[in-house]
Amino acid sequence: MVFTWMELVILILASYRVTNLLVYDTIMDWMRRPFHNTIRKENAQGEIEEYIEVKGAGLQAFIGELLSCHWCTGFWVSVVILLTFLYAPPIQPLVVIFAVAGGASLLAHIFPRE
Repeated sequence: MVFTWMELVILILASYRVTNLLVYDTIMDWMRRPFHNTIRKENAQGEIEEYIEVKGAGLQAFIGELLSCHWCTGFWVSVVILLTFLYAPPIQPLVVIFAVAGGASLLAHIFPRE
């Protein structure tokens, strides 16, 4: 299996975007809620810090751990993106849309507005 450089860039950017969507984006809070408790505490400087605590045991804890780790989620997202790209041609435009969104996200991080 050999990819062109453009296909590889598309796969990388789509995987990046979907991973961030699942692990970090607020719009997906509903999906993480059954697996995470959000804890807010005041630190020594009086600032509110927020972190997550994985809920439950067994499968629930496994999914909670997975969704709290961008490396872990990124691996499985990459597998799904690659399989989709190879074996589900009608869905390839969706992969390209995620790639464009991933590129836009990276550019927003590189060139932030002040």
